[in-house]
Amino acid sequence: MTGGIRAVAAVDLGATSGRVMIGRVGPGTLELELVSRFPNGPVEGPDGLHWDFDALYEHVLEGLAEAVRREPAIESIGIDSWAVDYGLLRDDELLAQPFHYRDERTERGVAEVHEIVPFDELYARNGLQFLPFNTLYQYRVDARLADADTALLIPDLLAHLLTGARVAERTNASTTGLLGVRSGEWDTELAERLGIPAAVLPDLVDPGTVIGVLRPEIAERIGRELPVIAVGSHDTASAVVAVPLSSPNAAYISCGTWGLVGVELHEPVLTDAAREANFTHELGVDSRYRFLHNVTGLWLLSETVRAWEAEDAAAIDLPDLLAAASAVTGDIPLFDANDPSLSTPGDMPARIAAVLRGQGAPVPEERAAFARMIVESIAEAFADAVQTAAELSGRIIDSIHLVGGGSLNRLLCQATADRSGIPVLAGPVEATALGNVLVQARALGAASATIEDLRSLVARTHPPLRFDPRRDCNH
Repeated sequence: MTGGIRAVAAVDLGATSGRVMIGRVGPGTLELELVSRFPNGPVEGPDGLHWDFDALYEHVLEGLAEAVRREPAIESIGIDSWAVDYGLLRDDELLAQPFHYRDERTERGVAEVHEIVPFDELYARNGLQFLPFNTLYQYRVDARLADADTALLIPDLLAHLLTGARVAERTNASTTGLLGVRSGEWDTELAERLGIPAAVLPDLVDPGTVIGVLRPEIAERIGRELPVIAVGSHDTASAVVAVPLSSPNAAYISCGTWGLVGVELHEPVLTDAAREANFTHELGVDSRYRFLHNVTGLWLLSETVRAWEAEDAAAIDLPDLLAAASAVTGDIPLFDANDPSLSTPGDMPARIAAVLRGQGAPVPEERAAFARMIVESIAEAFADAVQTAAELSGRIIDSIHLVGGGSLNRLLCQATADRSGIPVLAGPVEATALGNVLVQARALGAASATIEDLRSLVARTHPPLRFDPRRDCNH
């Protein structure tokens, strides 16, 4: 390519959709071109909720082939996805379609794991917040694990199919619950205590490592022989690389289906207070800690809209709905966005109404008011998590960077600023894909070495939109 601009392909997989993008990086240049977008979601099988991984892999291959067709100068491929879910291999055969993290079997896994290793000991070892779908709970109740020779998280499984290599990228491995929070290595003693054979845990690699080159038959299909480079393969790890943090005291919210709310640290905060607040220590790129809390994000709104569309047998225009929600005045009831009853698919409006009735609050009748209530409740949960992150880390938060799809939701951005009393800097929308691209570019020698330099490039090329707290709000 001309002008010192280099190109890479980013595979970015979320819990509701995936995309393949071309990234172009150069001095003063950081661009994304969407090549393909495809749906992703749970499918019901005879033994529970799974991902349609075969379809996902086919979409990825088609997207990469189209990316190379459009941009023959692509030099590498990077893959990120949601966390915790995995595929089991035996002699290169996938034993089953990977389970979906919302499958109900994880409840039994939690009970069994905590009976063997109390949660306070788990937290001291892995630094992870309690989430009922963390991988170690899934492994505990997966009958097929005994038949497997390797367990690979979703991005590593895709990299294996592309290259033949079997590795675990550290940022995503840290979400399994089996990585030592201080060592960054597999806690094999913990695994064996839980009946998880340590032999299934592959070698660990850091972001920026070349995992391998495309198998010949894959290279032929895609149109080029390319290396696959490990990025921050947990999508939040990639997103945080591309958060243009305005100061060391800035918080971030990576908002899509989930809202990941936290700060970046260089040392863990393994206190009783952090454990009780359910704050996690997921590894970031360059051994940073993503000290954060999972808050239910736009899942609540998207599931509600999906239910209304089914009721109407017609599509709902989300921007119109949010515009109407913004115009709603008067008192808005709030509910706990993290209420466990709201964590699985199905008739979200009725479930939210049940939560409201349970707390003696009125249920908005108009859809615009109902949507406004959802957004304000998410914003309230975000504000609470930012305050808790500040208290636990000893930081005085001076700004909140909200990235991901939620940064397009102006109502959510303003509500978060109002409820936290802290300016919100919104964008970039495609932070995850940008972080994926930047780590690849750095590995290729096409971008600066430090994360701070990478973030400066993001700030210059994707300046955020600022939302100041409104003084007339009584939150």
